[in-house]
Amino acid sequence: MKIWVDADACPKIIKEVIFKVACRLKIEVTLVANNYLSVPDAPNITFVQVDQGADVADFYIVEHLNEADLVITADIPLASLVVEKKCTAINPRGEIYTEENISERLSMRDFMHGLRDNGIETGGPQTLSPKDKEIFTNSLDRLLTKMLKLL
Repeated sequence: MKIWVDADACPKIIKEVIFKVACRLKIEVTLVANNYLSVPDAPNITFVQVDQGADVADFYIVEHLNEADLVITADIPLASLVVEKKCTAINPRGEIYTEENISERLSMRDFMHGLRDNGIETGGPQTLSPKDKEIFTNSLDRLLTKMLKLL
C-alpha cells in the first residue's frame, strides 16, 4: 500500500498529518507536484517533481497507482480517474470519493466552472480550520485501518 498526494494544492496542515501517519504506520508516501516541495527526511516519504502543465501530476499519479493505493486530492477529475481504476481517493476535508458520489461531484464542479466562465463570482473553498484538520485526521485513520486489514 502506498499513499499518493496531489501535493501542489494540498494544504500544509494536511501534509503534516499525512507525514505523521506515514511515519507512525510505516506507510510509503509519494508527493507529486509541478513545483519543488520540501518533505521530511524519512525513508518512506518521497517527492516527485513533474513537468509544468495542466494535469501532468494527475496523470503521473494515475499511471503509477496500484489497486491497494490511496490518493489524497481535492482535484475531482483526478479523483474520478482514481475511482475508475478501483483505487481509493480522499480529499483534504476527509470526504472519500466513491463510485456512488463521484459523478455528482463532477457535475457540480462542471456547473461551478460554467458559472465562473460566465463571469459569476462563486468564491473558492473555505480555508481549512482546526476542526477540518481533525475531521481529515479521523477519516484518514479510519480509512487506513480498514485498508490495512484488507492487505
